[in-house]
Formats: sequence, C-alpha cells, structure tokens
Amino acid sequence: MKNKNRLRRTSGGPRLSLCARTTWTLLATFCASAAVAHEDEPEEVTVYGRAEQQIGLSTSASEGKVGYQDFEMPPLLRVGELVEVIPGMVATQHSGTGKANQYFLRGFNLDHGTDFSAHVDGVPVNMRTHGHGQGYLDLNFIIPELVETAEYRKGPYHAEVGDFSSAGSVDFSYYRRLPQTVVEGTLGQFGFGRGVIAGSFDVGDGTLTGALDTTFYDGPWEIDENLEQYKAYLGYDFELAGRPARVSLQGYRGDWDSTDQIPRRAVTSGLIDDLGFIDPDLGGSTRRYALTGEMDLDHWEVGAYVTHYDFALFSNFTYLLDDPVSGDEFEQVDKRNMFGAWARGAEVTTWSGKDVTWRYGAELRFDDIDEVALYRTAQRRRLATTRLDAVDELSLGIYGEVEVAITERLRGTAGLRGDHYDWDVTALRPVNSGSGDDQILSPKINVAYLVNNGLEAYASWGRGFHSNDVRGATIAIDPASGDPTDTVPVLARSDGAEIGVRFERGETFNAAVVGFWLELDSELVYVGDAGTTEANDGTRRVGVELNTFWQASDWLALNAAYTYTDAAFKENQGGGDRIPGAVRDTLVVGANASWDNGISASAKLRYLGEAALVEDNSTTSNDSLLVNAGAAYRRGPVEYRIDVFNLFDSNDDDIAYFYGSRLAGEGAGIEDVHFHPLEPRSIRASFTYLLEL
Repeated sequence: MKNKNRLRRTSGGPRLSLCARTTWTLLATFCASAAVAHEDEPEEVTVYGRAEQQIGLSTSASEGKVGYQDFEMPPLLRVGELVEVIPGMVATQHSGTGKANQYFLRGFNLDHGTDFSAHVDGVPVNMRTHGHGQGYLDLNFIIPELVETAEYRKGPYHAEVGDFSSAGSVDFSYYRRLPQTVVEGTLGQFGFGRGVIAGSFDVGDGTLTGALDTTFYDGPWEIDENLEQYKAYLGYDFELAGRPARVSLQGYRGDWDSTDQIPRRAVTSGLIDDLGFIDPDLGGSTRRYALTGEMDLDHWEVGAYVTHYDFALFSNFTYLLDDPVSGDEFEQVDKRNMFGAWARGAEVTTWSGKDVTWRYGAELRFDDIDEVALYRTAQRRRLATTRLDAVDELSLGIYGEVEVAITERLRGTAGLRGDHYDWDVTALRPVNSGSGDDQILSPKINVAYLVNNGLEAYASWGRGFHSNDVRGATIAIDPASGDPTDTVPVLARSDGAEIGVRFERGETFNAAVVGFWLELDSELVYVGDAGTTEANDGTRRVGVELNTFWQASDWLALNAAYTYTDAAFKENQGGGDRIPGAVRDTLVVGANASWDNGISASAKLRYLGEAALVEDNSTTSNDSLLVNAGAAYRRGPVEYRIDVFNLFDSNDDDIAYFYGSRLAGEGAGIEDVHFHPLEPRSIRASFTYLLEL
C-alpha cells in the first residue's frame, strides 16, 4: 500500500470534483457579493450567554445557559462540537464526519450518547435500541446559524430530564426570529465547501424562518470522505387562539465514506501512515425528517413531533480476525418512525407568605422500528444476516417538583420523576422475540443558600437512569455464536450528588466550583458491533470541576473549564478496576475578542487527558492538545472570516481504543491500540452577507 505524505494533502487546490460539488457555495458567495451596497455599518453588540446571571435562579451549581456569541465566534470544525460550549464537555470523532461524535463528560466516555441526552426545540435526539449503539446522539442535522441558546444540566438532579441524562443533558433552542438574514459561502482545504442561506420574514400574521445548508468535504485522509450533507428548515411562528405557537419542518440527508480508527502497529511498521486505512469500503448514510408543533398556554407548554429516520453504517474494526477470507466488515441498519408529545407547566403560589414554585410535566414517546439489523458484509455487499429485528418501544415519563423559598437566603427544591417503558421485539430468530415492561422512580433534592449578593452555595442529590437496548431483555441465543445468553434489565439506575459554589460579579465575571459523585448500578449496553449484549459491573465516579467566565474588557471575553474525575468499577474486574476510555481530566480555554473597527477574533484550546484502555491500567491512551483559532472583519453588511483548525498541526490522537485485530499476513489476532488522529492543520475562508432586519 502506498503511503501518502501529509504535505501532499495540505492544499485544497482546484479539482474537478471540488468544482462540481461547490456549486451551492459559489452561488451563495455570488449572491452575497451582488447584494453588497454602501450601507452604514451597523452597531455591533456582543452578547454572551455565559454572562447571564444564575444566582437565585439555578437549583444546582452545575447547570447553566450558553448562547449567542458563545456559538457564533469560536471556529467549528464539526457540527457535533456545538456541545463543547458546555463547560467540561469534549466532542471527538473516530470515523467519518457524517457519523455521530464521541462525547466526554465527567469521566464518561459517552460513546455516542449513552449517558448524555440532547433535545432540539423539545424533540429528543438520542436513539433508543439503535442499530449502532444505545443512545446514539447524532447532531449533524442541526444548522448552527439557527441555534440561539443551549441550557445544560449535569448530573441526575433535575426532574424534567430522564433517559440518558445521568452525566448531563442539553436543550438547544432555535431562534424564533433570526436577528439578520445570512448568506454565507465557505471554502477550505481538503475539499471543504459549505453554503448557507437563512432568514426570517413576516408572512401573514406570523414569522416564517427558513434555512438551507449544504456541506461537502473530502477530508485529509488517503481515502476521500466524499461527505455530502443537505439540510433544510422551515418554521412558522404565529398566534393560535391568542397564544404563541410554532410549526416546523426539517430535513437532513448525509452520505460519507470513512477512515475509522487504525492499529498503531500498522503505522509504526510503515504499512500505512496515520492518515491511511485498512478497509477501503467503510462509510454510511443518514436520513432524518421531522415535523414539530408546539404552543404556549397560560401555565403550560405543549408540543408534538413525528420523525422519520433511516440509517446505514459500514464498519470493520478487527479486519481479518474472525473471517480471514472475507474480512470482518459489517453493516448496521436502523429504520424507524418516532412519535412523541410533551407537556410542561409551571406556576408560582404562596404558602405562609413564602413563594412556592411548582414545575410539572409529562413526555410520551413511541419508537416504531421497522428494521434494526446487523449484517456481515464485504465491499458493502451483504453476505449473511447476524441479526434482524422489528421493535416497538413505548415510554411515558411524568415528573413534578416544588421549589420553596424557606428563608430569604435558603431555597429548597424537591422533585420526583416516574418512567414506564413497554416493548415488543420480533426477531429473525423467534427465540429472541418477546415483550415486557419496566418502571423506575427517580427522586431529586436540591438546596441553594445565598451567602451574599454575589455568592451562592448548592447541594444536590438525585437518582437517574439510562435505558438499555430492549433486545437485551428478550434475548435467549447469542445471534453471532448461537450460544445461550442471559437477559439484562432495560433500566439501569444511577445515584449522584454534588456540592458547589457559584460566584458572580455582575455580568462581567462568574465562576463555579463543584465536587461531584456518581454511581451506576450497571453500565449495561447493547453492543451493536457484535449483535449481543455486554454486562459491565457497577461504576462510580468522583471528581471536581471549575468553570469560569470573565468579560475582561469591552472587547475581550475569556472562559475556562477544568474537570478531574476518578472513574472506577465498584469491584475488581479480574486485574483492575479502571473503566476503559474514562478520561481523567479535561481542560477547555477560550478567548473571544471584538473591536469597534469591525475586527473580531476567537481561539480555543482543548486538552483531553489520558485514559486507561484496559481495566488494569497497563495500557493508556495518550493525552492530546488541540488549538483552533479564527479572525473576522466586518464592514457594513459584509463579513470576511478565516478559521484555522489544529493551529499548531498537532499529530495527537483524537480517540484511542485497545482490542484485538488481525491484519493481512498475521497468523493470529494481536491486541493493540487502535487510534484516530486529529485532523491536520487546515484553513477555511468564509464570505458572509448579513442583512439586519
């Protein structure tokens, strides 16, 4: 196999494929250029969600809100990195851009979302009983320019969040009305091209918001990603019976080829370089279409959604280990329709002269999964069916909590959440079919004490859970080996607590210090790569985090977040108690600057510490350091921007695993570190026309 020197990939120079693919980008740029006129330069106001005061409002030390320039200013390599505005959270990638990211938070390697949940305008994003992995969290369908704010919570202390929220959760909110019309074109190295048009307009008695977003990317890898992403959004805000309402329609299509993680020995031996591949036939596709409606009532918010989802992914992590002739490539498929509704309410009453706030709600969700399957493949051709199922999964969650102002300084919040799950599995092997149900109650307690006007202390405790693939509750025969296997419970409980303090000095400085503890009864997950379940023992995590924001001057804002976590199994795993993939510490530091002359700049440093890759800690991942930076100049309605990703061209790992694989010419499997490197330094240039409304 011929190695491709990285220097040969540093130019995104003219190629016919790039020219054909960037038609939309060039059209957006042309439209923007044509629209430029001698308009007066608008007055710029920089607003950071991180600056909003939380003392007296938050019920725990680790919740908060980000938005506005928190999203707009930092460079964004992938859409999934939107979650990195949450203090202490890191998003990486071990495959193609079109696949869901790998997430890290509070000592969790969250895979693609097992214990971290996300909603967009009230609609859940995590996928239950998914073909690739439980809780699969793919944010690629989001159009970043539409995101106004994100409210985040960490730990299981909040009654309104349920499944997949033990480590944390985030609620993204789209703009009801965009502050300006955006026409943007971006070109970059490694065949990157993107075009966006988004705006809001008065239509009838309401506001119509629309957006189109197209992205193409080849990537720096020896095998081009051939990424094609198409996104569309249409939302209409209006009044219904005198109350605010919204309906929205969105669509997403993504196709890509991928270079997955590769074995370290293949690189050190010179067989391939760090941008090379073992299996050239990997990649996938995703389709997601959703219709959503929501309405605000006097004391209630109600909403409903219908989502169609179609997913296919080709992977090969072990190469020739199981099948030395055809290889170990496999395809994972997930086709489903999701139906759901929610209702949330709140009101304030008085009791003995003290304010009492009531919050309550319910969530209903039904996943009609026509096909969730695992196929053995070679060169993307199906050779055999390992598992093929149809699943109906219904859940109902009801919660309520009450917040009482006990004294002028002391607030207390008590909540209770109840969740009921019901499922039916129809398997290719009838012995693996079945139905069942399960329930869980999750109490929550939070206390906040106002030490003084700028300092508040918090103590929180709560019980949460994550669901497991319901096929694990009906399984009798391992679909890969044919051996008998044990069932696993669907709902895995978690218990957590934290204490912390929050300090604020107006809207120019805030900081929070938190100590946390979290235990899971079992980290049971469905292993989509094998078509069976894997039972891990209970785990515990103890750690501390520091988050801070400082508006150092009118033109400079700084933020930083550091987390240290000790993560371990409750019992020794036959040689050690370390949780593979649990990163010990993370650090994210950001700086945003904006001057009156129209120039702005942003930089972000992300440090991901080492992690044990096996239980006895004999093999660990390497730590990694990544710096992204960008600068922009705005004059009138026109903005020019340059972003540099991996500024110092670090060759650190983005992600690493340890397991056995077999390469051509090897007589047996070899256990090795398999890694995916950071993408090499690349530059992207954007031209944006912003029309103030």
